Amino acid sequence: MPPTVILVRHAQARHNYDIPDPELSELGQQQCRALEQHLRQHLPLADKVERIITSPMRRTLETTTLGLDWLIKRGVPVEADALWQENSDKPCDTGSPLADMKPLFPHIDYTTVDSLWPSKTGPYAFTRSATIARGQSCLHSLYSRKEKVIAVVSHSGFLRCAISLCKYANADYRVFEFKDKAEGEELELVEWKLTESNGGGLGESEKGRAKIEETDFPEEQAEEVEQQLGGKTDGEAVKEVPEKK
Repeated sequence: MPPTVILVRHAQARHNYDIPDPELSELGQQQCRALEQHLRQHLPLADKVERIITSPMRRTLETTTLGLDWLIKRGVPVEADALWQENSDKPCDTGSPLADMKPLFPHIDYTTVDSLWPSKTGPYAFTRSATIARGQSCLHSLYSRKEKVIAVVSHSGFLRCAISLCKYANADYRVFEFKDKAEGEELELVEWKLTESNGGGLGESEKGRAKIEETDFPEEQAEEVEQQLGGKTDGEAVKEVPEKK
């Protein structure tokens, strides 16, 4: 039986399009603490998480470390997976070399991170076909896991466009089961009513299905994406707080 999945968007980063792989802002760190408190007090499912998967980007590694701290201290394994990185190829959405991250986050397992990291080429290219295929790769990987409950920390643009067609506020989460499918059909997730009706677990996220806008992908591919995923989104994937200069 496939696992139940808790999808978490990273907390607010100290963001500017030109800042490579930014860290969390002070508010982002506060959001992580609020997330942990909420999960521990209001989502019994979170206490059953058997594995944590995170994008290898700095803001997701930091959100994982701060927001899921009690699980990590308990010994729940944490693995970094390049498949869960953000869509965009802007500097802010391009990861750092693992050699830079390992000393900062030594408790995370990097052994399965694709050797292409942090390149935005091949399966990580900022194109419709690569993004949709990468989303299916993520879902197939989750579907075959033996764990019953898995938490994933990723990014709004990728989660929205390739995984769940839902919007995520910073440090908010949604809970999903896998939809029953016939042989040959693509994998899909079905959201728990608990988070769907509330606008995310914290109630900070926009309700309803997401849509696709031209800003989500390169202009020449926007129409193809809309046809494939059935709508438009507002392209908030890389919206964060501008770095003070």
